[in-house]
Amino acid sequence: MIALSIAGSDPSAGAGIQADLKTFVALGIHGLTVISAITSQNTSKFSKVKEISSDMIQSQLESVLLDFNIDVIKIGMVYSSSIIKSIYSELKETKIPIVLDPVFESTTGGILLQNEAFPLFKKLLVPLSFVITPNVLEAERLAGMKIRTSKDVRVAAAKIHHMGAENVVIKGGHLDGKNVTDYVLEKTKFYSFSGKRINRTTHGGGCNFSASLAASLAKGHSLRNAVKFAKEFSFESIASSQKIGKGIFVTKTGNIDEIEKELSDAISKFTNLKNISKYIPEVQTNFVFSRKNPESLNDILGVSGRIVKVGNSAIVTGSLKYGGSKHVGSAVLQMAKKFPAIRSGINIKYDKEFIKKAISKKFSVSHYERSSEPGKTRTSEGNTISWGIKNAIKNSSKPADLIFHKGDVGKEPMIMIFGTSPNGVLAKIVKIIV
Repeated sequence: MIALSIAGSDPSAGAGIQADLKTFVALGIHGLTVISAITSQNTSKFSKVKEISSDMIQSQLESVLLDFNIDVIKIGMVYSSSIIKSIYSELKETKIPIVLDPVFESTTGGILLQNEAFPLFKKLLVPLSFVITPNVLEAERLAGMKIRTSKDVRVAAAKIHHMGAENVVIKGGHLDGKNVTDYVLEKTKFYSFSGKRINRTTHGGGCNFSASLAASLAKGHSLRNAVKFAKEFSFESIASSQKIGKGIFVTKTGNIDEIEKELSDAISKFTNLKNISKYIPEVQTNFVFSRKNPESLNDILGVSGRIVKVGNSAIVTGSLKYGGSKHVGSAVLQMAKKFPAIRSGINIKYDKEFIKKAISKKFSVSHYERSSEPGKTRTSEGNTISWGIKNAIKNSSKPADLIFHKGDVGKEPMIMIFGTSPNGVLAKIVKIIV
């Protein structure tokens, strides 16, 4: 996955381009950059701004847009009318989702958007955004009103939506209360996420939020799950912030779990396979990856919701979580007991042609009959899966690539595909369906 950040340069590396890149790296995203302005600032004060020329901004944009298949674009500091016009001229026809982070002023007091550029910001950039992510103070300026209550937030979000933003996220950190509530207007649906407040002034929290939201969207997650993830990610970045300069704390982004990175990448590729939705069963799909030598489902990472069929597309509903998949997780756990190298698996819809193609391509295929399942295991679906996989491989000297069953009364037939890694599982699917 590839994300482009259009923002200013911060020499303290707490915010701007540098913060975005750190977040992208932590989340396994390849980050591209277009620098809009160069700032002189540290953790104590903001000194100067030097904007990049219009032709240079356009040249940067042309360079990356021509060479890369970009999954998401994040726009931060734009500073002047000429910069806004340059960005708009290059992106006005793009279909790439844009996360617009309306940064007007730095934590240390620097002006990040000139007053005379504000009307053009609203006119040109807001309508380009798939989602805009102002904090309360920024939302007040955009909506032209004071925000004191959750009702005010709803009104402000609607006003910003009417400016052309497809979706609106208003971060509630500037509202009073023990908790911080972030509010989301997703087209016409309004909802919120609440979490603990950390009473600490930091540099970079807003950038961490919008960049992690962009990264999550790049991985194919829904807006709801992307916002939820961004809230959790930015909370951790603030909780881990460090006083590395003489002024305010700088947020810190942690290193990504490599298991999560690979599974997330594979899920994104899976959902983007052509016509893959026809392989999503009625009970939906899950995709898992375990730690080495798993002892329980808590060692196996999976989607806490499902990969679901929506029209002709497959989308992820839920976030990645250890213990998040009971059924496919149980299957991989049982496989790993006999074949420790097997650490990943996915379930797809039962399809005779898929099985025939798998056999023709020399994949190892096994099966079990759910109708033969002992009565004592039928009361627990987890036990059913373990029993089935154990029976399918009991006489095998090597792990099966595919294991299927033809269902039973009230039980949907299913295919499970196994591998040593998510990319290995994905490669088997691609080889069979292509």
